[in-house]
Amino acid sequence: MTSSRKPCRADRRLQLRYVGLVAALAAVAASPAAAQLLRPGVGGGLEGVVNLPGPGLRDVPSALTGVMAPLDPQHLLNARRARLDAVLRAYPHELERGPSGEVLVRGVVLAVDPTPDALARAQREGFAVQAEPVDPDLDLRVVRLQAPEGMSARAALARMRALDPPGVYDFDPIYGSAGVVDPPRGAAAPSPAERQAAAKIGLIDTGVDGSHPAFARARIEQKGFASPEAIPAAHGTATASLIVGEAGRFEGVAPGATLLVADVYGRSITGGAGDLLVQALAWTAARGARVVNMSLVGPPNLAVGAAVRAVQARGILIVAPVGNDGPAAPPAYPASYPGVVAVTGVDGLGRVLIEAGRASHLDFAAPGADLQAASISGGFATVRGTSFAAPIVTGRLALAEAAGASGPAAITAVAATSRRGPGYGKGLVAAQVQTASRR
Repeated sequence: MTSSRKPCRADRRLQLRYVGLVAALAAVAASPAAAQLLRPGVGGGLEGVVNLPGPGLRDVPSALTGVMAPLDPQHLLNARRARLDAVLRAYPHELERGPSGEVLVRGVVLAVDPTPDALARAQREGFAVQAEPVDPDLDLRVVRLQAPEGMSARAALARMRALDPPGVYDFDPIYGSAGVVDPPRGAAAPSPAERQAAAKIGLIDTGVDGSHPAFARARIEQKGFASPEAIPAAHGTATASLIVGEAGRFEGVAPGATLLVADVYGRSITGGAGDLLVQALAWTAARGARVVNMSLVGPPNLAVGAAVRAVQARGILIVAPVGNDGPAAPPAYPASYPGVVAVTGVDGLGRVLIEAGRASHLDFAAPGADLQAASISGGFATVRGTSFAAPIVTGRLALAEAAGASGPAAITAVAATSRRGPGYGKGLVAAQVQTASRR
């Protein structure tokens, strides 16, 4: 169910759009934390920082590394608003602001399981049916409706709800990655992790650089949803390496697992939109994933929520980070949906990251700073963010699933081996992680 959207502008142009934003935030950047080494069971390290929605912002330059560390909740909230404003200024024809300040695909409404009569009414009103992802396995149909030219998403949503009061309609919001990758700083040094070839894991993110040495023996299947093919990018590559990466002393949590990568960003300006997440969830479920990692954040959405519930109904676990906009920011989704495994990040001293957001519930904490992961340069990059804590939990849950513990039993099994503490939810996963300075 690949999207038919047009590719966005060249990557170089996307980079230039954000030079001003990077310069502004870099002025308050702190020094990167020390690299972190992992004991058995966890691979990679992460140090990055900002939850930046929209295209081009997944690979923000290294000047942003550590920018959130010294900031209080109000500063974090102000920074979040500034980032969203920058995205909207950069793409005024493709994106618009939602009622809660979120970024939306301009003039688009998502309809969940609409009736033929409702679609006919919409077409008479000038709405165009642009895509109709149908997944019989999930018993879910989401239709993307483009409003008549000049009609905002808010007006379009109000019109569709008036035309079809019993129907389920919502915006098409943009979801952003909850972490940023810094430039290469040398390889991490975790010792070997347990291998479980039976595990099958979904990753909804950017594309992954399968040519990286860390993936030489990995089983990775990729599919593009925002572009015709999966486009390798830093965020997805780093996240994937924490799960299935393996290179010398570097080893992910579950290097023997099969990784199903759904690239929902590609090179599209509207990469990360809600309808793409719906398609990606359906694909990973249909391909047999038992645990799906979604290291991205955004607002609640009826279509995405319906897809999450449909996937969960098949016994599949979804793992998501709480985001990096601080405790004053709105709860992040999909982490805040009921049943989604919500993950926060900690630093090398076991302290919850100051930039970590707050979901409506918290399940686990995991290392999310002072770490390293695979870089699209072929080396290893220092990264930070709750994006990178989530795959550590995902890998552990997948190993529990492969060992025979399904769904809630897998969560219980991982919790039983986690360290208890305030702000950790059911526990800190991979508590054996240490910074190099503490070895």
